[in-house]
Amino acid sequence: MHVGQQREISRVPMDVFDQAPVGVLVTRGEDHRLLYANDAFEAMFGDRPVGAPVREGLCDVLGQDTLAVLDEVWRTGETVRHEVSVAVDRSGDPCERLFRMSLSGIPLQGGESGLLAVVQEITAQVLATRRVRVLEKEWRRLQRRYQSMVWADAHMVWVTGPHGESREVSQGWQRLTGQTPEESLGHGWLRTLHPEDRLPAKESFDKATEQAVSLYEQIYRVRTPEGTYRHIRFRAVPVHENGALVEWVGASTDVEQEWQEERRRRLLDRAAAAATDITNLEEMCQAISDVIVPELADACHIYLLPESSGSLWHAPIVAERAAAAVRPGLPTLPPRRKEYHPVDGGFMRAVRRRGPVHESFPPGRPPFPCADMVAKWLAEARSHSMALLPIVVEGEVALVVATAVCGDRPPIAADDVHLMREMLDHAHDAISKALRFRRAQRVALALQHSLLAEPPHVPGLELAARYQASPTAAEIGGDWYDAFLLSCGAVKLVIGDVAGHDLAAAVCMSQVRNMLRALAVDRDESPGDVLRRLNRALETLNGESTATCVLTRLERDDEGLWRLTYSVAGHPPPLLVTGEGEGRFLQDAGNPLLGLCHDQPWISAARPLPPHSTLLLYTDGLIERRGEDLGEGLERLRRCAEPLAREPLGRFCDELLTGMPVTGEDDVAMIALRVPPEGWS
Repeated sequence: MHVGQQREISRVPMDVFDQAPVGVLVTRGEDHRLLYANDAFEAMFGDRPVGAPVREGLCDVLGQDTLAVLDEVWRTGETVRHEVSVAVDRSGDPCERLFRMSLSGIPLQGGESGLLAVVQEITAQVLATRRVRVLEKEWRRLQRRYQSMVWADAHMVWVTGPHGESREVSQGWQRLTGQTPEESLGHGWLRTLHPEDRLPAKESFDKATEQAVSLYEQIYRVRTPEGTYRHIRFRAVPVHENGALVEWVGASTDVEQEWQEERRRRLLDRAAAAATDITNLEEMCQAISDVIVPELADACHIYLLPESSGSLWHAPIVAERAAAAVRPGLPTLPPRRKEYHPVDGGFMRAVRRRGPVHESFPPGRPPFPCADMVAKWLAEARSHSMALLPIVVEGEVALVVATAVCGDRPPIAADDVHLMREMLDHAHDAISKALRFRRAQRVALALQHSLLAEPPHVPGLELAARYQASPTAAEIGGDWYDAFLLSCGAVKLVIGDVAGHDLAAAVCMSQVRNMLRALAVDRDESPGDVLRRLNRALETLNGESTATCVLTRLERDDEGLWRLTYSVAGHPPPLLVTGEGEGRFLQDAGNPLLGLCHDQPWISAARPLPPHSTLLLYTDGLIERRGEDLGEGLERLRRCAEPLAREPLGRFCDELLTGMPVTGEDDVAMIALRVPPEGWS
């Protein structure tokens, strides 16, 4: 019912109410004649006749009490809020609907007065409130029934306050813990938890209350009357009254077996993952130690026995501590230390029997002799239980894993010793591979170092060489340098790199080095011709290997000046830095890398070496970065070398090693030569 022909019936245009989400009704005069109703009002009560008094036009909607309120507002002019219940029958199915009205006076045109009624339906809200009240009564009745049933049963059921203060516990909880009901009241129940769990349990209840969680669930270690601990799951739901949390109602379940199985799977997976993609034995041992601590022990030390120690089982052994991990708060033992283990100690007993040694003892007083540092640590940490587990590789005890627990922690259980053995079994293949790799690396490193001799003394020249092993490539590779004198007085400098970082690369490097030496002194020919013959020999003797190399020859000319002849086989170019600090790369004698078929002539290039100039030969580990263009690395080397032109040659090399931002992914070898200043003889 819109008054289309009279939209300005008051000082406020009525069309502003047309689309309002609440019902709006305007009446005129003391008998409250209908002037306006918006769409929302008509949706609530249907179309009503304009001009009719509300007693007639809304007689089926408004009762006498509502009409009385209309009269009161007309007389007093005060705003009144009024709730009414209306029986509405719009579809042949009468039902009760509830409305809230806000009534106030409104001035109309012509000086008349009227009423403004704003109507909002509240049926759903009121009915919901009524249902909640009914449910609350039903909940209280069911709660009383359930409580009576639970307390008479054996389940571990309990009730706490909002912050975990115990109010009631069942007989099941009493049997589990041995606590009386009085002892468990308040926060007394926390005393049954493991000391490490008490504060987290208290804080978890505070946090759950603060965050208003709908379900509280935690697992804690609970002490039994026998003094052992079992893992118990605590689950509780909140109880609210008037919107406020008043208590937690919960139950506890023994999940010890479930927890042990889950922990076993998790630790076995972690042990296997710790040994994955790690080839360095020490890093692998450290990763395994970090899995054991603190899950199974407070400390774990892994010792590497000397090779071929089987014949020494009846004598003391000096073993190297390859890894160490301790729980925070305990004294530490540094790794990579060698310790003397007495022949009658638990360590040697585990080695001899090739099986675990498991002992519990008074704090700090093991029942057998220990290495001096270990004995001191056991006393300081007040350790009271140990397990020593040998690891056998290829028929010999290669490592011993020593674990210990301290303080209030229970002694290492037999099940945990068995679990540690399973963990080591899971990692055994990786450990064996890492141990074999380590032994091979030691052989290769010794071979490589034997080939990287000090440069010879050459009258009139300074020579310096450096080698820096890759920390990520287990310290060996195919990089080498060499320098030697020919019978004619010429000096040959070599730098090279065989692909790979293993024993095979080191062996191949030694073969290439020795063949190059033999070919270089066999004939008096250019460096390019020597590299050509070396390439042919590699194709014949070792067709699968490739290498890069720079071969140089230095000798005095008729005027006594030093002259350089060089040839490059797939290697970064030599760098020449003048005494004035100007650097340039020598790139006039490039050839393919060694090991590839190349039928074209191998070229050499020659140039004089200015007085006080420095010639640098180096491997790619000095300049290469993953994803970077090689030219950027070369330019970086030139900028770094030029300011060092007047530094002593040894410092020149050292500053390059420290000043160049090497990645550590590859070895670095370099050999440098400096020509004396002019007039020096």
